[in-house]
Amino acid sequence: MLSEFRPVPDSRVRPPPGHRRVGKHTQESHELSTTGGLAALSLDALSSVAYGPEAIMVILATAGAGALRWTLPLTLVITAMLVLLVVSYTQVIAAHPEGGGAYAVAKQNLGRWPSLLAAASLVVDYVLTVAVSLAAGAASLGSVFPALSHHLLIVCLIGLVLLTTVNMFGIAESAKLLMFPTLVFIVSIVAVIVVGLVDHHNVARLGGASDLPTTGLKALGILLILKAFANGCSAVTGVEAIANGVPAFREPRVRSAQRTEISLGLLLGGMLVGLAIVIHLHHLVPRSGVTVLAQATAGTLGKGVLFYISNLAVTLVLALAANTSFGGLPVLMSLLAKDNRLPHLFYLRAERPVYRYGIVVLALLAALLLIAVDANTESLIPLFTIGVFVGMTICQVGLVRHWWRDRPPHWRARGSLNAAGATMTGVAVVVALFTKFLHGAWVVVIAVPLLILLFSRIESYYAEVAHELKLGKTPPHPCKRDSIVIVPTSTVNLLTEQALCAALSLGETVVAVAVAGEEEECKQIKHNWDEWNPGVPIEVLLDPHRSLIRTVLRYIKSIEDENATITVLIPEIIPSKRRHEILHNQRGRLLEAVLKSRTDVVVAVLPFHIHD
Repeated sequence: MLSEFRPVPDSRVRPPPGHRRVGKHTQESHELSTTGGLAALSLDALSSVAYGPEAIMVILATAGAGALRWTLPLTLVITAMLVLLVVSYTQVIAAHPEGGGAYAVAKQNLGRWPSLLAAASLVVDYVLTVAVSLAAGAASLGSVFPALSHHLLIVCLIGLVLLTTVNMFGIAESAKLLMFPTLVFIVSIVAVIVVGLVDHHNVARLGGASDLPTTGLKALGILLILKAFANGCSAVTGVEAIANGVPAFREPRVRSAQRTEISLGLLLGGMLVGLAIVIHLHHLVPRSGVTVLAQATAGTLGKGVLFYISNLAVTLVLALAANTSFGGLPVLMSLLAKDNRLPHLFYLRAERPVYRYGIVVLALLAALLLIAVDANTESLIPLFTIGVFVGMTICQVGLVRHWWRDRPPHWRARGSLNAAGATMTGVAVVVALFTKFLHGAWVVVIAVPLLILLFSRIESYYAEVAHELKLGKTPPHPCKRDSIVIVPTSTVNLLTEQALCAALSLGETVVAVAVAGEEEECKQIKHNWDEWNPGVPIEVLLDPHRSLIRTVLRYIKSIEDENATITVLIPEIIPSKRRHEILHNQRGRLLEAVLKSRTDVVVAVLPFHIHD
């Protein structure tokens, strides 16, 4: 049972548990292509164009309409950071094809505690990605269909159940489901940009009037610009998901994942800059009850069928952006389990193959978070960027150390690039914590250390178990012991006969044990046993309360011997209908649990199937 404490090697060397490798085509049918990777792992980043530019504008708008001219410059700075991140993560993919992203980089280059910080930050980010994406999608859907605006939590939970179910069948299947809405979303955004650039004199107003003062510009300080920058950084969250999910890609995995990362960078960067220019040319401002993207769509495509198609695609992609976490977090949790920092069940893969335990835990955590904030997007946004940018900063600092230590060709240029990226993401973390702490960021400040403590305690526990098992040391030679098999019973019947047959094949000495409440009952049991004469002795133990568990425990203590192995064989009835299980086996299962917790005996269960 050493596999309980030492997970099997990477699935690239041998198939994961439960996976049937019928052939190359069967295996690849559950893995991602470049296009599938964009649909399955990039929607979090791509969908951020729906709220990233607006997040900048909302902060700048507090200084008046004139301050909105900073939207384009700040978007260009964020796009430059995006370029650095994309280049950085293509290097991460090559260096760590087993996935894990920031966690894998920190573990190899920075040590134990930075890797735990990276893992905790990524876990928080992935859970928040699911919650924010579903909440934003539900809010967008509620603005199109007002009847749903009062039931956003229910809409979110229904969407979460659907996503969880689809991902249970495999990430490639979920990617196929997401390809069409992703394509419609990208085409609609590109159409808005192209038409907006060509015909920027056509401005259509959608929704209510602007809430901004039309008078001159108020004082615009560096703090406000930094706050707008930190808010806008939400537009580049999600670019790390591809590096975290490299094992989900087809062979050659590294090249497929790198192509997907570069494609994501080109698409996202182009859409961010294009929308910022359209917003500038059309003089769009934040308005109550309607998003800036919806205003841009109305101003370029009109308010007809194309407007509704575009906005429904945006709504759907925002909701489905949660799928990024379903592709990335289970892989990360499997790596943590492999490193003994999470229970080993998170390393197990189903037949598809997917990490189903990781998927279920992610869904439960996201559901609890959505219920806690009543699916309110504004309550989630302050928590959103901190976790991912902590991970990005650690990842790039780790790569700087990697280049400095190994010094491959062009290591100075690579290190400088990662150092610049780490500086930008580090500034974003500090600004976000400073400006959003009282608006909910304190939750992340508490959650991340708690997760680090959890990972550390689990790792310490597994280390203690490994020490107890003397893993890595040669154990003594096994020796044969005498075998005593105890069969708890009450009456003479077919179940007793089968249990004794099995017991006789397990050991040399077999003893049946029964419990009687009084002498008359004791005599009756012995009389019935002697009449049957199975060739196995029976010990009838007196207990006024007829406690099978207490009496068997006492009997085991009385016959314990260091030179003998005691086995307790418990017969168990298996009914044909599951609803009948509650009618059987209560004492037997309780006895089994108590024996496992209080003794060192071998506990075996003999199933006896009842047929209709």
